[in-house]
Amino acid sequence: MGSKDNPEAVYDARSLGAPKMLLFGLQHMFAMFGATILVPILTGLPVSTTLLFAGLGTLLFHVVSKGKVPAFLGSSFAFIAGYAAVAPNGAPELLPYACLGVACAGVLYLVLSALFRAFGAARVMRFFPPVVTGPIVIAIGLSLSSSAINNCQTNWLVAVFAIAVIVVCNIWGRGMIKIIPILVGVISAYVLAAIMGLVDFTPVADAPWLGLPLVWDRTVFGLAASGLDVGIALTAIITITPLAFATIIEHIGDMSAISSTVNRNYIASPGLHRTLLGDGLATIVASLFGAPANTTYGENTGVLALTKVFDPRVVRIAAVFAVLFSFCPKFIALIEVMPACVVGGVSIVLYGMISAVGIRNLVENKVDFLKSRNVIVTALIIGLAVGITYSAAGSIPLNVGGVTIGLSGLAIGSIVGIVLNIVLPGHEDVVGVDGSRVEGDAIEGDGELLPLEGPRPASASSE
Repeated sequence: MGSKDNPEAVYDARSLGAPKMLLFGLQHMFAMFGATILVPILTGLPVSTTLLFAGLGTLLFHVVSKGKVPAFLGSSFAFIAGYAAVAPNGAPELLPYACLGVACAGVLYLVLSALFRAFGAARVMRFFPPVVTGPIVIAIGLSLSSSAINNCQTNWLVAVFAIAVIVVCNIWGRGMIKIIPILVGVISAYVLAAIMGLVDFTPVADAPWLGLPLVWDRTVFGLAASGLDVGIALTAIITITPLAFATIIEHIGDMSAISSTVNRNYIASPGLHRTLLGDGLATIVASLFGAPANTTYGENTGVLALTKVFDPRVVRIAAVFAVLFSFCPKFIALIEVMPACVVGGVSIVLYGMISAVGIRNLVENKVDFLKSRNVIVTALIIGLAVGITYSAAGSIPLNVGGVTIGLSGLAIGSIVGIVLNIVLPGHEDVVGVDGSRVEGDAIEGDGELLPLEGPRPASASSE
């Protein structure tokens, strides 16, 4: 079960019984649903295909990462600008080209994974001490929060009701209710919205119970069979592939966030090379079949922080649910008609939990903010990441070979923070996400619980 540092934590959900594990899995699925289906809605990609490969991609990630990391992979927002550039207004005939570009971006994950495997994670993590990763994690939550507020504004009463239910369940709830607050919040707020007449169930009634989640003509394979326009394909690849550098940085931030939340060093074991490989393979497979790129989901990290149930088996159950429900158009319709205010209320809590994990990362690793250099690094990461995200442009345009690429605020903030941490005098000691020291080519720790202070455990290299 838990540890002496966190007695409420559950690392083996089997001790809770199968029915509770199924409910935990369902909760994780609902947590990722709003954002995951929003990407295909914005880009024109099929929702059912997106859900199918979110589930399959998550299972693939868990296989590659040896089943150790409690991460769910959902639709990545980082590539939305790339889809829009290649397939304006979601043009169906151009979307497969955009998917081809995203698949090539996924290949970059594989390349970096090989480099991490060859040179060791420690040499990479020297550029990501807590003074860098903490603010990046904070910025991830803050950058997502505007979408939650926009959703809440459609009906603040329902949104606040969802928040209140989550808080009451988590603080005063007993037994099972205390550890599935997100699921209870979603269902309760959805019922309230229906009673208030905010839900049109006509699409649900019209949808069939069973249907195939794949549309062959919308896949890269279908595009290749019908005849590929090389010029459009190259343009898509050149436009979209560089976006992977931003998502790779986000991946490292997410792994730091999950490690801090769960109090296990996943950067050491199973290692960044494995998590990047799993993320990259999931993105490639999803893209080839016409779904959005996959990425580790902050919403589910928020669920981990809130429930203290850290068993990866629960996340795999959520992935199986996602696969099964992708074959049910009626269920897809039921989710699609869920009012935005319900999603918004739940998201405020989840996104806030992500930022809180970043703050915890800074506190537990005792980052010294009496040092001006640490204040400057943190200030610029958060200021640039959040400021650019909420600016009129939403990104910084970069012209490469006649192609304009939009760098997200999170990418800019992360890059600036990494560079400043290297060049400013007074570089802090390099530590792992759990506070363990880095020596030579290895990050200490084997992925088990590690003390933040006291005697150092035996060193173990990442695989």
